[in-house]
Amino acid sequence: MNASLMLLGDKLGLYQALAKQGPMNASALAKATGTAERYVQEWLSAQAASGYIEYDSKSGKFSMLPEQALALADEDSPVFLGAVGSLVGATFLDEPKITDAFKTGKGVGWNKRNECLFCGTARFFRTSYKHYLVQEWLPALEGVVDKLKKGAVVADVGCGHGVSTRLMAEAFPKSTFYGFDYHDGSIQTARQSAREAGLSDRVHFETHSAKTFPAKGYDLVCFFDCLH
Repeated sequence: MNASLMLLGDKLGLYQALAKQGPMNASALAKATGTAERYVQEWLSAQAASGYIEYDSKSGKFSMLPEQALALADEDSPVFLGAVGSLVGATFLDEPKITDAFKTGKGVGWNKRNECLFCGTARFFRTSYKHYLVQEWLPALEGVVDKLKKGAVVADVGCGHGVSTRLMAEAFPKSTFYGFDYHDGSIQTARQSAREAGLSDRVHFETHSAKTFPAKGYDLVCFFDCLH
């Protein structure tokens, strides 16, 4: 239930509005987000009962503590969890496939999942990548940062929407990056994002699995989204 309410709060901007404009009652939050007050009241009550937001019985208003806002309202926060709702929502939508897999013993391919799973995964992992990938993870590998600064060829296998690939490319302009994923929809999104960021000349995305991506003499091969 709370995962579904998280999905609604994130998708409708309820968390963001409450964090920025609160304390608020249901009427004010509904007006700020273009939603129906009656539904917003139920959402607020359930969220407060679960400890996701705060409620002041004297004023009848709801608010968010700084730590609650960091987890649910601020997408640039290092602890943002707002995308979890999308991940759980995708599982609900894929329930028939998963139920069938339980009966047959066959798997459900990642590339066969509901589309909102891929968007949710990109947003969920973006938090860690933005704050730690270039700042901590790559420097922990001896000699890697120096090589990337001078110019390297990098493969990002299982790259999803290419968030990790683009962040590395932005940090190391002399290097060339190849992102591979066997979900073609994710690759199309990654290509579009690279074009919009002006990185298409040295960031390339191709539809391949971990078994079929081409060998090109990479200096660094990374696994991020697909590592579990």
